[in-house]
This record gives sequence, structure tokens and C-alpha cells, in this order.
Amino acid sequence: MKEIARNFIAGRWVDGATGKTFDSINPATRETVATCTVSDARDVNAAVEAASTAFDGWRKTPAPRRAEVLFRLAEILRTRKEELARVLTMEMGKVLIEARGDVQEAIDMACYMAGEGRRMFGHTVPSELPNKFAMSVREPVGVVATITPWNFPIAVPSWKILPALVLGNTIAWKPSPETPFCGVKFVEAFAEAGLPAGVLNLVIGPGAELGEALGQHCDVRLVSFTGSTQTGRIVATEAAKTGKRCALEMGGKNAIIVLDDADLALAVDGIVWGAFGTSGQRCTAASRVIVHRAVREKLTALLVERVKRLKIGNGLDEATEIGPVINEAALKRMDGYVQLGVKEGARLVIGGEVHRKGDCARGFFYRPTLLEGVKPGMRVAQEEIFGPVCCLIEAESLEEATQINNNVPYGLVSSIFTRDVNRAFAAMRDLSSGIVYVNAGTTGSEVQLPFGGVRGTGNGAREAGQAALDTFSEWKTIYVDYSGRLQRAQIDTQ
Repeated sequence: MKEIARNFIAGRWVDGATGKTFDSINPATRETVATCTVSDARDVNAAVEAASTAFDGWRKTPAPRRAEVLFRLAEILRTRKEELARVLTMEMGKVLIEARGDVQEAIDMACYMAGEGRRMFGHTVPSELPNKFAMSVREPVGVVATITPWNFPIAVPSWKILPALVLGNTIAWKPSPETPFCGVKFVEAFAEAGLPAGVLNLVIGPGAELGEALGQHCDVRLVSFTGSTQTGRIVATEAAKTGKRCALEMGGKNAIIVLDDADLALAVDGIVWGAFGTSGQRCTAASRVIVHRAVREKLTALLVERVKRLKIGNGLDEATEIGPVINEAALKRMDGYVQLGVKEGARLVIGGEVHRKGDCARGFFYRPTLLEGVKPGMRVAQEEIFGPVCCLIEAESLEEATQINNNVPYGLVSSIFTRDVNRAFAAMRDLSSGIVYVNAGTTGSEVQLPFGGVRGTGNGAREAGQAALDTFSEWKTIYVDYSGRLQRAQIDTQ
């Protein structure tokens, strides 16, 4: 039975206004996963209108009642975890164990943000005047446009949609055209959980038109975007034209530092997981390893031995460790970067080629790749490759490694492997990134802590944790004067 992916607007599944369709394909086999509707600005307008209409009723729904929908959602996702993971693997390509983790992150976020329905703390403070009460409370922003990527098609939307909903916002959501069916399955769970019509609206389709229409719509008050830095800057520019807020989560060029006293076996585990998990298609991927000169040769040998054993194949096979990349364009981009790195003077240690053998013949597979002899200023050491390509860079000290780590356009994740507590704390202080790991790889964020980066990685907004509440709410300050007379604040306190 062929799956169909339609828009979800005002509580109804509807075709896009164009009447056209496109196919979402499995990157491991090129088989069609779902036939999907093609939307345009008319569908965006309908979705935003539905969200605007639903906003007043949703914001006035008591926060604990809003939270009950999220708790029900968590249970629905829990019962459907395996089904959703398999859909995710078929449409996006990541191996099943990672797909299950993708869904689990949404479950965790639903439980965490549902708890905010009975917290969502404001502040009460003393007034400087007698018989006067002062406090601040959170208010929803309004209609939120969420634009999400294909690499975490359930987890990343949950980081945006769930805090926005519990705060009382309504949503128009554009998922990536690479993973529209994952979006449909996620929205189905919301509808079953009892979310009122119009509170969450889904618009799917290829191209930049939908994102532009969301960014330009006068009734959208906040755009929450995850994707490339180049596209994020366009989103920010469009949002500024109409004075709307934007929250940007963009690129990364993350590094793992391995010092001369590190547990090398543990470091290899962290590097392989960080560099090649999700086939390197994570904003948190470890695309650089900055290794102390004293252990570079040994670490490289251990990495090569481990990479040789990695099993490439269809993510639905439980034995597979490396699935496909998302499409043919991604294959060409990452292969181009490898060839560029060699031209710049790096040495190809292992990998560096498209893999189309046996069961992988029809898919988009790239062999896990190590480049050594990489210099910090090379393009492969500065630009986001977004594939299973890892650059080995030599350093003589923690200070030099820290400088190399920080001297890139991005600042999402840094990691260090060392047994020296003093050097670990120096690294925690000096590594310039939004997230720092000690004796772990660059992936594994938890929903109760802020997620985001510095420099070209974002614009200061954070997802997850209490910080997400600041992204999706406004502060309202309230004064209640029960003195029975006009008090003029600073004038009457002199």
C-alpha cells in the first residue's frame, strides 16, 4: 500500500493547493516511502490563519491542561516507538538503534515540557513603594513558524513544538522535504493526544517558497529554524523585515581534543560515535580530532582498525553501523571535500569513496573517511562537511589545541579526553562552544539542559531545558497598587 503525505491544517488532512505531488524516497534503496503533496504560499497562509484562529483559545487553556496533552503524547509515542523508528530509518536512513533514540528524545522532551505546565515560573519581588505588589509572568508569543531539518525528523521538531505548545503558542510547521512522512506520523500522534484543531498545522513540500512565506507572514511572531548557516541568515533577514523574532540553530565544526594522558580506547569509542554516527550528518558531529603529537600515531592506528570493521548498509538491518547519507547531492558534496582536502595537502588514511557494492548498490553510501596531516586553516578543517569525514589535526599542548578548536566560524560542541582534572577544568573554561564534553564524544545532549552554540552556530537562542521557555515566551511585568493613591515610583521615593 502506497503511503500518502498530506498537509494538516485546522485539524484536517488536506492536499496542497498546487495539486502536484513528489516522492519521498529511502536513501538506502531509492524506493518510494510516500507520495507527498506539494504546497505553496496559499497553504502557508491557510496554516497561519488556522493557527491565528486557534491561538486565543489555546493561550487561555490553563497550562496544566495544555500539559496533559503532552503527557498523552509521550505515551502514544512510547507505544509507537518501534513503528516510528522504522519509518524514520526508511525515510532518512539512520540505523534503527539511532532512530529509536530519535523518537525517545521526543518522548523525553514531551515529559519534561509537560512538567512545565505546573511550573513555568515567573518572579515576585519587593516593590520600592508601600502597599504595592510586583511580579512577572510568562506569556506566549503567538503564532510560531517552525522550520526543521531531515537529520533528526522527530527529535528536533519536538525541541521546538513541545515548549512552544505548553507555553500557549500555536504553530505552523514546515518539515524538511526529505522527511515529510515522519512529519505526518508525528502530527498523527498529536491529533490522537487531543490537541485542539488549528493549534498545530503541518505544511509540506519542496523548495524554499514555504520557508520564505512563513518568514514573511505578518501574523507569524517567531520563526524557529534549524538548518544551514547560509539559510539561517536568510531567515533572520526576512524576519527582521517585519520585526519578528527568530531562533536559529545552524552549523557546526566540532572537535574532539585527545591529550597525551587520555584513555585512547575510550577516545576511539567517542571519536567513532561522534564522527560516524548518523553517517556524520549531525550538527554535533565530530569532524575534527585535535590530537597531541605524542599519541597521534597510536590513536590513528587504533582509529583505522576500528573504521575498517564498521558495517555499512541499510539501517533496517540491526547489524548495520553506518547507513546511507541523505541523497546524491550530499554524496557529491562530501566527496568533493575529501578531494579538496587531499589537494590542500591532507593525506587520505581510509575511506574517501562512494560505496555502491552488494546491497548498497542503489543507495547513497559513503565510506567512513579519515584525513590526517590536516592543518587548521584548510577548508576541510574550517567548513561543515556534514558527512562521515573526520580530519586529524596535530597539536603540541592543551593551549594549542584550544586555540585550534576555537578558531573556526562555528561553536556548537567541543570535547576533550584527559585524565588530568586540572587540564579538564581549564578546557571547560576556555573551549569556546555552547556545549563541552569531558571524556565523551560530541553527541548525547539531554533535554533538561540548554542546546545551542556560539558564533555562526546560532543567534543566541537555546533549545531544551529552561532556556527553551525564554525562546518561546514573552515576559509580562505586572504591578498591583493597593495603596488607594497615585504613587509615582522613583519620584515619590526621593
